[in-house]
Amino acid sequence: MKIQGIFAKPIDRDIKGVIKVGQGEDENIKQELEEYVVTRELQKHFADFFSSYKRGIVGTTDKMGVWISGFFGGGKSHFLKILSYLLANKIVDGRSAIDYFEKDNKISDNMVLADMKLAANTSADVILFNVDSKGESTGKQTKDAIVSVFLKAFNEMQGFCGAYPYVADLERRLHSEEKYEVFKAAFEDINGSSWEEERYAIDFIQDDIVEALSQIGFMSEEAARNWCEKATEPYVISIERFADMVKKYIDRKGNNHHVVFLVDEIGQYIGDDSKLMLNLQTVIEDLGTACHGKAWVIVTSQQDIDSITKTKGNDFSKIQGRFDTRLSLSSANADEVIRKRILEKNETGRDTLTLLYDEKATIIKNLILFNDGIEKKLYSDRENFAAVYPFIPYQFNLLGSVLTAIRTFGASGKHLADGERSMLALFKESAMSVMDREIGVLVPFDRFYAPLEEFIDHSHKGVIVRALDNEYLNPNHEQNCFDVDVLKVLFMIKYVKEIKANVENITSLMVSHIDEDRLELRQKVEDSLKRLIRQTLVQKSGETYVFLTNEEQEINRAVEAQSIEPAEITAKVSELIFDGLYEEKQYRYPAFNGRYTFRFNQIVDDKPYKANQNGYLTLKILTPNSDEISDETTMRMLSGQSRCVLVVLPDDRTFLDEIRSALQIEKFIRFDATNAVTKYEQIKADKKIELREHNEQAKLFLAEALKAADIYVGGDKVQSSSKEIVSRINDAMGKLAANVFHKLSYIDTPTNESDIRAIFKGGHQQLTLDGAAAEKNKLALNDVNAYIAINTARHTKTSMKSLLDRFVAPPYGFVEADVQWLVAKLFKSGDISLYVNNEAVTLLSKTEEELVRFLTRKEYAEKLMTERRIKANEKQKKSVREVMKELFHVTSSSEDDDTMMKSFMGYASNLKDDLEKLELHYGKQAKYPGAEVIRTGKRLVAEVSQMKYPNEFFAGVDAKRDDFLDFAEDYEPVKKFFAGDQLGIFDRAIKLMGIYDDSKTFIVNEEVEKIVADVKAIMKKTSPYGEIFKLPALLDSFISTYGKVLRDMEEPILQAIAEARTRVFDELRDKQCKPQLSDAFIRRFDEIREKAIHCNNVATLQNIKVEADALKVRCLNEINAAENKILAQIAAEEAKKQQEQRAAASTEPTEEPPAPVMPAPRVKRAKTISIKSVNTEQTWQIETPEDVKRYITELEKKLLGTLEENTVIHIEF
Repeated sequence: MKIQGIFAKPIDRDIKGVIKVGQGEDENIKQELEEYVVTRELQKHFADFFSSYKRGIVGTTDKMGVWISGFFGGGKSHFLKILSYLLANKIVDGRSAIDYFEKDNKISDNMVLADMKLAANTSADVILFNVDSKGESTGKQTKDAIVSVFLKAFNEMQGFCGAYPYVADLERRLHSEEKYEVFKAAFEDINGSSWEEERYAIDFIQDDIVEALSQIGFMSEEAARNWCEKATEPYVISIERFADMVKKYIDRKGNNHHVVFLVDEIGQYIGDDSKLMLNLQTVIEDLGTACHGKAWVIVTSQQDIDSITKTKGNDFSKIQGRFDTRLSLSSANADEVIRKRILEKNETGRDTLTLLYDEKATIIKNLILFNDGIEKKLYSDRENFAAVYPFIPYQFNLLGSVLTAIRTFGASGKHLADGERSMLALFKESAMSVMDREIGVLVPFDRFYAPLEEFIDHSHKGVIVRALDNEYLNPNHEQNCFDVDVLKVLFMIKYVKEIKANVENITSLMVSHIDEDRLELRQKVEDSLKRLIRQTLVQKSGETYVFLTNEEQEINRAVEAQSIEPAEITAKVSELIFDGLYEEKQYRYPAFNGRYTFRFNQIVDDKPYKANQNGYLTLKILTPNSDEISDETTMRMLSGQSRCVLVVLPDDRTFLDEIRSALQIEKFIRFDATNAVTKYEQIKADKKIELREHNEQAKLFLAEALKAADIYVGGDKVQSSSKEIVSRINDAMGKLAANVFHKLSYIDTPTNESDIRAIFKGGHQQLTLDGAAAEKNKLALNDVNAYIAINTARHTKTSMKSLLDRFVAPPYGFVEADVQWLVAKLFKSGDISLYVNNEAVTLLSKTEEELVRFLTRKEYAEKLMTERRIKANEKQKKSVREVMKELFHVTSSSEDDDTMMKSFMGYASNLKDDLEKLELHYGKQAKYPGAEVIRTGKRLVAEVSQMKYPNEFFAGVDAKRDDFLDFAEDYEPVKKFFAGDQLGIFDRAIKLMGIYDDSKTFIVNEEVEKIVADVKAIMKKTSPYGEIFKLPALLDSFISTYGKVLRDMEEPILQAIAEARTRVFDELRDKQCKPQLSDAFIRRFDEIREKAIHCNNVATLQNIKVEADALKVRCLNEINAAENKILAQIAAEEAKKQQEQRAAASTEPTEEPPAPVMPAPRVKRAKTISIKSVNTEQTWQIETPEDVKRYITELEKKLLGTLEENTVIHIEF
């Protein structure tokens, strides 16, 4: 049975690949409507669309956008055109479009059918256009490109000029004034041709237009001429104006009229232009706002609206809201359409195929296999086989991907992009190619090439054409050549990611019959691929094969011409090994959990991988390019003469060839001039992929070579049970490290910074089983100490940096923390001294934190110096212990020099503070005993505090031993004096003796003087501490005796105060100022009397007598001043009264002359002074009259000096 006999409908009947938007033949439309398959998916899409469209019919809505998305060739444009027929309710062959759907039961839901009928019966203008072709004349760069295309389509729908918007505006105006037909008739009379034919050549018919417009009275000739000049200028229309234009048109039509714009391939037109997207958004928004659901925009795009708006990078939330109805056509929809329209079988065919599958199921499953891990559908059961035959299920999805890829990379012009090839057409034509064959034949994938060929660009198609003419590939010039068929398959899947072009997959794609032998077919494919490679039509990249365009073939020749130096290959081998296969940059010694790591030099064929490699170990790889490779004996000898691991790769150059190919491609991409040509950009991208594949292959082959390599170290060939690269090399590096760093075992206990801190805090020692202290890292300590001692003997200090450089290097290999701990331990043990900037570092002078910082921070590596230390002798230590015992009352239990010094300095510092505190007492009272002792102690402490080095300290304390001991003996009673009751007793004695010293001039009393002499004798002693106990009794006697003398002298003083008081109040008795001054005077005299009564100082008591006299004079002067002030006020008031009387009298007529004004009596000021202020001498000595005259003359002179104008002087005696 032939294949053409199994189909329900003739497979060779005429079916359009896609009814292009713009085509409109009734016969085609009828076929479309009759054969349109409404799949399950489309049932839902029709329901969603007409439900949304209904909202604008029965009410208003601003969600009037529909976005239809789907893969290329999947039926979007077909669906769009079917919608246009339904919305326009197009009459085809005497039947309405909706009738085709209703009578053929295409819609299963009656509610949906009702909505469709409502839409069909609603008046509508349907404007269907491809935006790309319609927009060509406008250009995408115009700001309002989208609105311009919409305007053009809208004008053409009304019968107006689409090319020239100004002409359309004229036509619209003429139509509104009912002069359009008159104008067209006038123009045809003048021009001879119809207006519709000539309006697109407006530049050549301007005179005729002007004449016609003026003839019908629409414009003056001048106005018409001006319009013609403007008509061909760029036309600018705002989106708002366009929306208003549409609204006015709809309103004019009335009867719930709708305008529907159906726009094909809007996504392709917009591309990556966000301005066009924004323009579309504004068009949709303004139409929705102005027309309230009476104007609809339905668009198609390969991408859904969410993905297309995300890629534009702007805020397109509004357009997403307007396009509320979103319909997505999946590949499953296309599959179902193809099966129903083309592949549907008749009953005989279906039975034949199901029986065939039952018989051949196992063979079929083993015949078609894919090994790239990407799912590809195969026959699921007998029904699926019967439904899809002669095709294979994977071909539906794969061909969809091929169409998209070819559209992107290999389509010629816009033919394929315009949708002239659909999945439907490709399957139909491919099925026709085998229709005359017997059942059992399958359609191989290469058969899909023929229907696509005319739409494929020359760079791809030309390769196929030349291959057919190639004598080597097609010597018999057959139309169907297997080698070329393989080449066609490789072309179609070249840009498809869903399948890898390896031998197994290509074999499956070439299967052409159910009974085909897969092994034979595979061999046939392999042979074909080899021939294609030799003819440079195909390139092998790893396990995959790549179709080469003309340009790619040219590029391959350019790649082969690139010159690669051996050094470049070596560098790449190094990179693959040391940055991939063996990425270790340092060897980790297994002891102490990998604490010790050693950087090693990386060398391939005598060329270091990276500059400035200074490791102590070396890993050297020798490739087949190396001149050093020799017999095993020589390799052993080379490894024994150097600190290196030799890895000798086997003599297999495969990885070197792969690296050379990769480097050639890399060099070509970087430097070749053809890279500047735009058409080579994709080839360049493919070459980058090929470059990556070569690198992967090189790495794979190099890994195998490393696994099989011979490894030599220390004069021996390494025998390793492991085949893993890392393990083999690590074993060899371990043996090398053990040889080079053979003193690393001197470190038996790892240490770190916390261990260093523990040393300075008095770290714990380990105890062995027999109880003896075990010293950590003893061998290492000995070597470090010996090295420092050797340098010290040469009068050279050793820096921390020198120690690190020596003990980090072979044969030790210590880490820095080890060396730092060793130095800290030797320092704490007193074996070495430390210096920073030539200043000694001691446990006393530096804190623990400072010591740790000096030892561990890199900034001090060159500043920290060490030298062997000289320890204190036993005599010096004994002196220090004696001083500490006598002076500080402590006993040093440590024999360590630094500990003893630190302890001593600590106590000395405390003593210094105590002495400074005691010294403050002498600043307040110099009569305290012991000042010299304190000064001596401060001097001794200051001297010892300045000592920085232990040897200086011990020598100094030993030399001053006796001074310290003497001070300790003298200091004790001084300390007790200030700490106990003696200080208070001494203070009392100082105070009472001060009172006596102030008054001794006035005291003539032998008993008092005797007591004072005894007290002062004790106080003046250097060490009075043993006699201070006598002072309380002596001071009590002094107070008793002195008090009696004080009372005897008090009576005359009180009498003088009383006399002064009497004199003042006698003067005040009759004065007008008495009320004003009396209380104040009483208070003053009471105060001075109290002062005299309570005074305990004879000198002070004598002064009170003088104070009483001065108070008397002061009070008398205050009386005079106050009295004079009162009298002056009285006189002023009297004068004012007399003046007022005179003024009153002057206003009355009188014959008597006015009485003369008497001047106010002049009042003299009184002043009181003491005779003592005039006569300052205490005694006069008179022997002769001249003496009397001299004293009288002097007194007269002083009295005359006291006189003042208008003042009465009162002298008080």
